[in-house]
Amino acid sequence: MSLFIASLNSGSNGNCYYIGNDADAVLIDAGISCRETERRMKRLGLSMNKVKAVFISHEHIDHITGLPALSKKYSLPVYITEGTFQNSRVPVEPELLNYFSSGSTISIGTLRVKAFAKFHDAADPHSFTISSDTVTIGVFTDIGSVCKPLQKHFAECHAAFLETNYDPQMLEKGNYPFHLKKRIRGGMGHLSNDEALQLFLEHRATYMSHLLLSHLSKNNNDPKLVEELFLPHKGDIQVVVASRYKESELYHIDGKKSSHTKAKKQSAPSQLQLSLF
Repeated sequence: MSLFIASLNSGSNGNCYYIGNDADAVLIDAGISCRETERRMKRLGLSMNKVKAVFISHEHIDHITGLPALSKKYSLPVYITEGTFQNSRVPVEPELLNYFSSGSTISIGTLRVKAFAKFHDAADPHSFTISSDTVTIGVFTDIGSVCKPLQKHFAECHAAFLETNYDPQMLEKGNYPFHLKKRIRGGMGHLSNDEALQLFLEHRATYMSHLLLSHLSKNNNDPKLVEELFLPHKGDIQVVVASRYKESELYHIDGKKSSHTKAKKQSAPSQLQLSLF
């Protein structure tokens, strides 16, 4: 069964990623407001009624800002580790709160979501793969360094959201204080353009069709720069830079190598489904 994917926002100002099929969908992180999530999904022709759960990667504010309102308004189950929840201090209705552990696979309707631990300076950070019967999507952002589990899961993906947070030279020459530069590149912060490219070159699947470069730093990266870095190596893979200001296109991942077309907008939901605050 094919999947539809979109970045609703990607960056230190908020992160939220949509993965779903004709029956079920999940959000990975909820770092923009409930209202903005609704607006962006509406523009893509997506219905919140298909979203069956929200998975939280870690407790940093750019991943949880919209969670309380979104979960409460739509009675959405929240999947989060206990350590992340305790450190996030976000209010979640008890009946909607679900803890997961590293290595666990959670079934959400027709989807399977697998969580694995990653290197990041948070309480209990995790990355995810989301699978249907035939297609696997990875969400790999906020990663301090490339570990063997990341290599393994990336190699299974038909499409992935992959962090390309900073250009090493821009970070070095920029005006960030030394302690912040050290945090970003110190193995528990973020993935550089070069590290992401190496992962892509060495571990991508032969059947990968889409790569969305994600979580770019506003001050230490440039969309054009990272796009040009990947361009000579992408082959017939569609490489897209996810924006920190707006939603991406909706992409249809059907497991076929030649599938590079943008997804058609799904059937428009009813006015009731589209109601905003």
